Amino acid sequence: MRLEVPGWRRPHWRPLTGGRGFAQPPTSLFLYPNDIVSLGLGMNALLALEDGTVYQGVAFSGKGEVTGEVVFNTGMTGYQEILTDPSYKGQIVTMTYPLIGNCGVNGNDIESDRIRAEGFVVREYEPVPSNWRSQGTLADYLDRRGIIGIEGVDTRALTRHIRMAGAMKGVISTEDTDPDSLVEKAKASPGLVGRDLVKEVTCARAYDWPQDKGARFRVVAIDCGMKYNSARNLAARGCAVTIVPAHTRAEEIEAMNPDGIFVSNGPGDPEPISYVVETMKRLVVRYPLFGICLGHQLLGLALGGKTYKLKFGHHGSNHPVKDLRNGKVEISAQNHGFCVDIESIKDPDVELTHINLNDQTVEGIRHRNLPVFSVQYHPEASPGPHDGGYLFDQFIELMEERA
Repeated sequence: MRLEVPGWRRPHWRPLTGGRGFAQPPTSLFLYPNDIVSLGLGMNALLALEDGTVYQGVAFSGKGEVTGEVVFNTGMTGYQEILTDPSYKGQIVTMTYPLIGNCGVNGNDIESDRIRAEGFVVREYEPVPSNWRSQGTLADYLDRRGIIGIEGVDTRALTRHIRMAGAMKGVISTEDTDPDSLVEKAKASPGLVGRDLVKEVTCARAYDWPQDKGARFRVVAIDCGMKYNSARNLAARGCAVTIVPAHTRAEEIEAMNPDGIFVSNGPGDPEPISYVVETMKRLVVRYPLFGICLGHQLLGLALGGKTYKLKFGHHGSNHPVKDLRNGKVEISAQNHGFCVDIESIKDPDVELTHINLNDQTVEGIRHRNLPVFSVQYHPEASPGPHDGGYLFDQFIELMEERA
């Protein structure tokens, strides 16, 4: 076991009194992390990885102990959407951007009904938000929901370690101060491989998404951990969207008489989600189908392929993707730790459409004869750029062709 405390004595600024300004507050103090603990503004916390590396920090929200796969997200903003993205179930999220919390939180930037990440790690938490949309602080938002957030960690060192060694299981604790004990707990935690996390995030029963204008098409969305903005994008394009639990059988979906099927994002390993794969095998020959993120991986399995785990995954809102059909490059939002193995799909009618320009992994596929396609990234863009919005339009076009 080794204790990593790089840069630990760097000053940690806290505005204690005065206004909301940042440049020259009337009264401010420069505090070191250990001073924050001694003043009662936080409590010591440890982040332990299964390989024996331990990072010291300070809890700015929550208390207790949580486990999860530790990943890093390279987005500069959008932390509220990240925290509420069901794809992060089972994961402890580290933000690479060094200052988090300065935008506060609000009631609009959520992507599910609760926080889904297991824990949150930042270099420095900003307790005084400065944003016209802010309705509260990130610390209060996390604390009310019992989510541990820690700061004071050298997230640059942690990110580099994950990039070199790979994503790994970890534990955050404000209670257990024994590093060796925490490393053993990290090793014993369940991780992501072989685990069905979809059943923990899918909706309990089918429901209709609110529709503000007349609907041209009826879309059934299979909820594997669906983000709200996917439903918003479909509704904005004239779709009446019915969101169904992931375990909904194909015949139940067929009875709804849909014009198209949407298979959502979701957390973890796709291979245990065999019940959705079997449903998709029956639906792909009958309806236009669009899958994103986990839905993309499940389509790959339904078309006879296999998936594998990436070394440290893709998490962020700045990943370059190339459309092989026209050579265009788009910047995408991504959150996944598994990938489709295109060589394992033997059907010659399955075409590779998009690749990731960072590591050349599969980012999109389509079937040449069936109205079926999928992408690995998040075209609904919450958070992230809107470059992939055209994919929803392509889905609409497929339904128009079949109408």
